[in-house]
Amino acid sequence: MAFPPSAPSAPAPLLRWSALTDRGRVRPNNEDAFLGMMFDGHEVHYLGKTGETSMATADFVFAVSDGMGGANAGEFASRIAVAKITHLLPKAFRLSAQGMASGFQDLLSELFASIHHELLKLGQAYEECAGMGATLSLCWFAPDWMYFAHIGDSRIYYLPKEGGLVQVTHDHSHVGWLRREGQINEREARTHPRRNALQQALGADHQFIDPQVGAVGYRPGDRFVLCSDGVVDGLWDRNIEDTLRDPEAGQESATPARRLVEKAVENSGRDNTTAVVVEIVNRAP
Repeated sequence: MAFPPSAPSAPAPLLRWSALTDRGRVRPNNEDAFLGMMFDGHEVHYLGKTGETSMATADFVFAVSDGMGGANAGEFASRIAVAKITHLLPKAFRLSAQGMASGFQDLLSELFASIHHELLKLGQAYEECAGMGATLSLCWFAPDWMYFAHIGDSRIYYLPKEGGLVQVTHDHSHVGWLRREGQINEREARTHPRRNALQQALGADHQFIDPQVGAVGYRPGDRFVLCSDGVVDGLWDRNIEDTLRDPEAGQESATPARRLVEKAVENSGRDNTTAVVVEIVNRAP
């Protein structure tokens, strides 16, 4: 998926983000994790749950991971998944400065393979970690482009300034495949008895993985959503778009991520619920 980037002479846009996670109304603990990081060629900065800053001199990475496994293994797996992303960043920024067209796919695939092998190793070494795994959806914002990598059933959505919501990532499940093939619709996918059975995840005793990797060109006014399946369980795709574009009365001052999470938990709450919303904001000359 690609769109024409902004004009080279345009001033660097601002990146505005918000993030929130909630364990929901049923689960005893929260196995979701999210990450926001800003980095250049010298240092890395963790981002807070909300913020806005220029993209002139740094790249940004956001990620959402949903862990799985007995006891606290799922919670551990998702935190490993987001923590290991930091090992990529210094090399990544140098590639970004040189132009990412030829390098981002290999680099992101290698990152996912590294996390996968780490989770497998821990699962084999410790009985309490046996079978643990995690989904991972990652967005990397560099000049003009958002590079992404994904595995599992967390999601990345793209909401252009003008146009409807687009699910960028594929759910790595048989139900996700059925929907992509047009054999079932969104309503049937949401109620399918095997909707939570993943064909791919990091760790979880999977021997081989094939993460989805790609790029989306962005323009000012565009928004991106990263979310765990708790958001999807509570909100239809049209609800996600409506919640971002037209907040309900009394919700105008809430961050986009808070609006999504609170609405999803209110409607369902059966699962941990996490959302990260990133908006490209035009910067006046």
